[in-house]
Amino acid sequence: MNCSIGKKMHQEIKAISLLLPFRLGRVNCYLVKNDTGYVLIDTGSPNRRSYLENVLQTSGCKPGHLTLIILTHGDFDHTGNAAYLRKKYSTKIAMHQDDLGMVEDGNMFWNREKSNMLFKILAPTVSGFGKSERFTPDVYVNDGDDLSKYGFDATVLHIPGHSKGSIGVLTAAGDLFCGDLLENVRKPSLNSIMDALKTANASLEKLNSLSISTVYPGHGGPFQMEVLTRNRL
Repeated sequence: MNCSIGKKMHQEIKAISLLLPFRLGRVNCYLVKNDTGYVLIDTGSPNRRSYLENVLQTSGCKPGHLTLIILTHGDFDHTGNAAYLRKKYSTKIAMHQDDLGMVEDGNMFWNREKSNMLFKILAPTVSGFGKSERFTPDVYVNDGDDLSKYGFDATVLHIPGHSKGSIGVLTAAGDLFCGDLLENVRKPSLNSIMDALKTANASLEKLNSLSISTVYPGHGGPFQMEVLTRNRL
């Protein structure tokens, strides 16, 4: 899938791994450098904000250089620094509207089919996603949207399953940022936490029909798409 016409845009991907609160694992953000600036895919949770800022700074991404923040879905560990970074970097936040209530109200169970009551009680304490972290996105993206106007040679894919508003970002080079649809904690697979498994499998079938080389998941290291396909077979 190629989402631009004409000259190919130069892109460099930097993975940023952030520790989750209470050492509950790690989450990935991805800083993409292009010809006109930077795009940040996901933002981590607030507990590692200083570390994230330092990585952005040392990578050359300064206020005024961050063209767009893209959120793959509304969970706190992916959106927790978005409001802060939008203000500091004078940028815009883009996400799918089906996860809107998660970031506007701080309710991680908004528009989801399943709800673990114990986690629902503990979530506000664990996440650190308070009122100052809540926000309304500037841009709503949907399936097939072209991101080249932000200097990013990539297309948005709507891939629900983990949440209704989950999206992926597929570059013209075949790199896929998949959020939490897929993970590589132990091996490449569907994420272990799914809101709608049937929907997730349909999203995976959609990905299998596309030309994807490297997958950059929300949790775990990058992997080749063919490895996931081979494992599932």
